[in-house]
Amino acid sequence: MSEYYRGKRSRNIYAPEQKTSFKISRSKIDLFLSCPRCFYVDRRLGVGRPPGFPFAINSAVDHLLKNEFDALRHVGKTHPLIEKFGVDARPVAHRMLDEWRENFKGIHYHDIKNNFIVTGAIDDLWVDSHGQYIVVDYKATAKSEPVTALELGGYHDGYRRQMEIYQWLLRKNGLTVSDTGYFVYCTGQPDNERFDAHVLFDMHLIPYTGNDQWVQGTIDQMKIVLDHNELPDASADCDYCLYINDRIHVENLYE
Repeated sequence: MSEYYRGKRSRNIYAPEQKTSFKISRSKIDLFLSCPRCFYVDRRLGVGRPPGFPFAINSAVDHLLKNEFDALRHVGKTHPLIEKFGVDARPVAHRMLDEWRENFKGIHYHDIKNNFIVTGAIDDLWVDSHGQYIVVDYKATAKSEPVTALELGGYHDGYRRQMEIYQWLLRKNGLTVSDTGYFVYCTGQPDNERFDAHVLFDMHLIPYTGNDQWVQGTIDQMKIVLDHNELPDASADCDYCLYINDRIHVENLYE
């Protein structure tokens, strides 16, 4: 067994007979929806997908946005972007916000039925004049035209699911949550004449009305898959599984 594989085996791996609760993150729910086989191999067998490159610029934008909204949060004021788009909201100073933002803490909910601890880390939390909490997610990209709406399909569907999981988690923690959340979408402008150590961004607030009714049923299905001792089918469009199958086929030709 390789050192890489042994390292993976030491992670949060599910065993059907275990009595302790099992931690499931928001990203693992999305992995399950993307490909049940990849999810099973990751959480049951301990071999995750190869990691992608970190989006350091996106992380920097996230950090700067949090600083910007926090400065207003602490004095009870709203943000010019919120006013520009006519949204009834202001950043809220909730006592749990710092913990809910941390990647390895986040919001927790113990799903007793499946004995899962479901977690997710939000970017921001606002509140409207009716006392409803609003989930806010920061996004950054670079395109010739600013992103002003979510596209149908593709990775934007993942953004929608992300928002709905956060809404579900907050509701499970007893908060009254608005169905409408917002994406603070920052689009870097690549067409300026000079760089001058600055990237200018177009900033838009994109509303999304979520529906979290699918979340519990998906978690129930994840439990069923993890309890089985057989690999589930791969998604037909999973690039990782397609690569593995094609590689095995080609390698077998040379044996």
